[in-house]
Amino acid sequence: MKILVTGSSGLLGSNVVRELLRRGHEVKIFVRTLQDISALNGLSFERFLGNILDINDLLKAASDCDVIIHAAANTQQWPTDFKNYEEINIHATLLILKVVKQLAIKRMVYVSTANTFGYGTKVKPGTELSEFRFFNYNSGYITSKFIAQQHVLKEIEQSHLPVIIVNPTFMIGPYDSKPSSGKIILMGLDKKIMICPPGGKSFIDVRDAAMAVCNAITMGKIGECYLLANQNMRYWEFYDLLSVIRETPQTKIPLPKFLIHFIGILGTIYEIIFHKPALLNYTNARLLCLKIYYSGNKAVKELNMPQTPIKQSIEDAILWFEKNHYLNN
Repeated sequence: MKILVTGSSGLLGSNVVRELLRRGHEVKIFVRTLQDISALNGLSFERFLGNILDINDLLKAASDCDVIIHAAANTQQWPTDFKNYEEINIHATLLILKVVKQLAIKRMVYVSTANTFGYGTKVKPGTELSEFRFFNYNSGYITSKFIAQQHVLKEIEQSHLPVIIVNPTFMIGPYDSKPSSGKIILMGLDKKIMICPPGGKSFIDVRDAAMAVCNAITMGKIGECYLLANQNMRYWEFYDLLSVIRETPQTKIPLPKFLIHFIGILGTIYEIIFHKPALLNYTNARLLCLKIYYSGNKAVKELNMPQTPIKQSIEDAILWFEKNHYLNN
C-alpha cells in the first residue's frame, strides 16, 4: 500500500514512517517548505511539499495513496490563544476528512490524544468510555483536539468514512529530534536534586504507539477509538526510574499543589507582559498536579499493541540523545 503521513517529523510520526517502511509499504510524507525532517534521515520515502490548510495540496498529495495517517498537530504551549491551535488541529483535520471522502481513501488513521477522554486512577484508569474532563483547564491543545475528534466521529457516522482514531498518552523513545516529550528525561538526567510536582502521567514507548497506529490500518474497527497507554506513574516514580538507570542518586523535593499553581500564575503574568513563553504557565501548572492515568487494554487486545517496559523506553531514548549529541548541548 501507499500511505500518506502528516506530522512525519514529530516523535510519533517519524517512528510511524519507520514502522511502515519496515513492513514494506510505500510512504509519502506531507511537509511544509523548510520543515526540519532530520528525524527521518537515511529513510527512503516520497516527499510532498505543501500547505496542510490548502485542500488542493492535500488532494494532490493523496491522489495516489490508499491510506492517510494524520498525525500533524500543534502541540506547542505558546502562544496560548486558541486560534493558534484551531487551524492545524481542527481545520486541517476537517480538510483531510474531505480528501478521504472525495478520493474514496480506503482507510484513515487519525491521531488524537488520550486527553480527549477522562483520566482515572491507577486502580481504575481512564478508558475509551471515560467522559472528557478538561474543559476548565484552558488548554488550547487539549480542547482543540477534543473538538477535532468530535468532528471526526460525526463524519464517520454521517458519511460512513473509513476512519480509525488512536489516542496516545505520553510517548517516550528514540527519534525525538525537537525534542518534545523527551524533555522530561533531559530535565532530570544526572541531576542530584529534582523538584517534582504532585501529579503523574500515563507513559508508552513511542515504538509501541507507532506499531498500534500501523496495525490500526488493517486491525482497527472503523469508528472506534483506541487509547495507546502502558505504565501509569507519578512524576517522582519516573525520576526514580531515571536515577536507577543512570545509577545517579537523586534527592526528590516534592512541591505542593498551591506552590505549583502560584508559580504558574507568575508564568502566565510573564507571558502577558513580555509576550514570550514562560517555563511554566498556569494551565500547565494545573495539569502537572493531576494524576492523568489511562488503560491501553483495548489497543493491546484489538491492535496487538506491545507493552515495552518504560525503563527500556527511557534507556533507548537516552542512547538516541547521546548519539545525536543532545546531552552535550
